Amino acid sequence: MIKMIAVDIDGTLLDSRGQLPEANREALADASARGIAIVLATGRAFHFARPVAEALGIPVVIIVNNGAVLKDLDGTSRLKRLLPSGVARTVLAGTPGHEQSVAVVFDRAPGDERPEIVFEQMDWTHPNRRGYYRRNQAFIGEVPRLADEIVEDPVQVMFNGSVVPMRTLAGHLRGLPVSPMVSVALTEYEARDFSLLDVNAAGCTKGSTLAEWARGRGLTRDEVMAVGDNLNDVEMLEFAGTGVVMGNAAPSIKARGFELTQSHDDNGLALAIRRLALT
Repeated sequence: MIKMIAVDIDGTLLDSRGQLPEANREALADASARGIAIVLATGRAFHFARPVAEALGIPVVIIVNNGAVLKDLDGTSRLKRLLPSGVARTVLAGTPGHEQSVAVVFDRAPGDERPEIVFEQMDWTHPNRRGYYRRNQAFIGEVPRLADEIVEDPVQVMFNGSVVPMRTLAGHLRGLPVSPMVSVALTEYEARDFSLLDVNAAGCTKGSTLAEWARGRGLTRDEVMAVGDNLNDVEMLEFAGTGVVMGNAAPSIKARGFELTQSHDDNGLALAIRRLALT
């Protein structure tokens, strides 16, 4: 019996327009009403994920920044796995030439007016970045030198750019001496040639945080269902006893043998929940 459902946001819960389909909201509400715990698991930062969670209108916790932090809707951190500051500085030093595509993310306490996302040379006018900047600029700050800002452990070092360069960068990071101390997560949007690359603490993924949260609630993996569509969802899907891949996922992810549902524009999440968790 499914007792917990973990759901990715972009490409899974939301459709291709970034909207929340009513069918998905209703399916999650029905699951919650039956006592199934709902977890959103995303690469987004908390401030960017919270409005989506609030729109569901049900109790929910949110795994953000690809597993680095798990929060209640009020911003209370329940689990946290930060990137050691020295490791973050080493990552920046080991990736010269990427100053225009990197930012550092922090988990700020309520009332802390410092920006959560700091950058040095990021070009926010790029078509693949300007929408994100427009929605999140209240949480973003420019600094003279990024490494100097890392005086506390950050959530992650975050790169973004075209798909092939980010794949190359991921390989470079995995070859650095610091690689045993980090986890590298890629989220790819090939249709618009854009990729996000998050460098988190070692062992920190959506899957590891979901596993820790489920165990803390006394649940086994067989009682957990997870639904996702991208590379950063794989560990979560592998942990869950019931892993479901969206129809809009890349062929390489579909080929891993998970349950398959329809696309995010065809209410695939709702269909999967009703077929696998509510029957």
